[in-house]
Amino acid sequence: MNIILFDKLEEKNLLNINDERARHIKKILKLKEGDSFSAGVINGGKGIATINKITEKNIIFNFEYTVKDASKLYPLILLISYVRPICMKRIFREAVSLGVEKIVLFNADLGEKSYEKANFYVKKEYKKVLIDGAMQACDTSISEVITIKNLDEVQNLFDKSYDKVLLDNVLKGESLRTYSPQNTKTVIAIGPERGFSDRERKVFLEKGFTSYTLGNRVLRSETAACASISLTLSKMHLI
Repeated sequence: MNIILFDKLEEKNLLNINDERARHIKKILKLKEGDSFSAGVINGGKGIATINKITEKNIIFNFEYTVKDASKLYPLILLISYVRPICMKRIFREAVSLGVEKIVLFNADLGEKSYEKANFYVKKEYKKVLIDGAMQACDTSISEVITIKNLDEVQNLFDKSYDKVLLDNVLKGESLRTYSPQNTKTVIAIGPERGFSDRERKVFLEKGFTSYTLGNRVLRSETAACASISLTLSKMHLI
């Protein structure tokens, strides 16, 4: 953890000794009374926390803001089909670390329909993963996650101010390295393990998406997500 995040922070704070963050402070950072660590409020400001006292039950620390407001995430939206939760954990963590503004989930024609009902999605267990990604990036801002029923709802999500990128090996578009942004905002569409159906490809093209590839190799969804986000942000001159 490069920063430790909390739902809220006051001038003086108590952290239960059994909290995962407390264990990290004691066992990984090996901090003692008088030591300091970076802390922040989820989607809020960040600053310096100083440990006043460590008891059998709590870590007592003061907090002082150095930055009052959360940083802005990059104007990039990841539109991705449900995949198995263990894979989506990696996608969410890296997407937040890279600064993706929004993640939009949908059930693709060829995707496994049972994934949508997993606790990771239904009970929003992914929130912890998002926070982990932000802490890794030493930031407080986490990506917004929303769901849509199907691709017909896509037109309600993105207006003309977005470039629309479809990653697909079947349509044989240009390499993503040739992508030249026309707008300041971009959406990237990535399919499930079995890829998009012909119907979905038609819908994407009708809605103004341009097809690109990441080469001839068939990539796992998490590999495609991380590679395409990084490359696109580079083309947008944001990283």
